[in-house]
Amino acid sequence: MIRIVLPPHLRTLARVHGEVTVEVDGPVTLRAALDALEARYPALRGTIREHVTLERRPFLRFFACEDDLSHAPPDAPLPEAVAKGVEPLIILGAIAGG
Repeated sequence: MIRIVLPPHLRTLARVHGEVTVEVDGPVTLRAALDALEARYPALRGTIREHVTLERRPFLRFFACEDDLSHAPPDAPLPEAVAKGVEPLIILGAIAGG
């Protein structure tokens, strides 16, 4: 099981409280984790990644084990602690302003 922490606006959309868990078949990558998240919570489709390109939406960041994975290749393996469910994959809403 992969643990995922969602920002408040996505928790509201998915109608969940706290972190969620998803089952990933095969290698545990960011793409696989997000695919499993969107399969379990269809309301999140298109909110984290673009519908067609599957690229990360602006103002969202991905973190795992204190590392920013926002620009990492989507098929790179997630850290072992995330793959084992010890640490969560964190999806964080970025803040912009001036």
